[in-house]
Amino acid sequence: MPRDSRFLTLILRHRPDLIGIELDKAGWADIGQLLRALKRHGRSLSRTQLEEIVFADNKTRFTVSPDGTRIRAAQGHSLPLDLGLSPMLPPVTLYHGTARHSLDAIFAEGLLPGRRQFVHLSKDVVTAVTVGARHGKAVVLTVNCAAMAAEGHAFVRADNGVWLTSAVPARFLGFAPT
Repeated sequence: MPRDSRFLTLILRHRPDLIGIELDKAGWADIGQLLRALKRHGRSLSRTQLEEIVFADNKTRFTVSPDGTRIRAAQGHSLPLDLGLSPMLPPVTLYHGTARHSLDAIFAEGLLPGRRQFVHLSKDVVTAVTVGARHGKAVVLTVNCAAMAAEGHAFVRADNGVWLTSAVPARFLGFAPT
């Protein structure tokens, strides 16, 4: 099932074209069309299996619409989408996990979204450590969100609780105590 979850993440965040589907402007895919397209491309899943992937995902990567007919990735898109998330006042401090080898670039340029639409920020250090460890020796940075918001930087919170912003200038970064 992890293999199916990773493939579903790829499709719903970055490459719906791999199976010949289109996401709407908010990133939604019709579940019936998605399941048929997966089957045509040798990745057959039942509705029950899809639901198991969605609800077993400990990172809550996927959101199913309230009527149960559509699915989308909660965040992490490289596609230009409007998730329809309203700006919110963030907590005073959020966290960003990264690899030690990225620190020079981060403190020179700030946190940039790279190939994704937004910079992702965690509400706690534990989550940030997990994220940072995917890229090498983990380091957790603090983000002074109160100061950023006071300067007009916008924040939104994805369906899964991950905080998103367009970029974090280096002057708002520090190191989390570990």
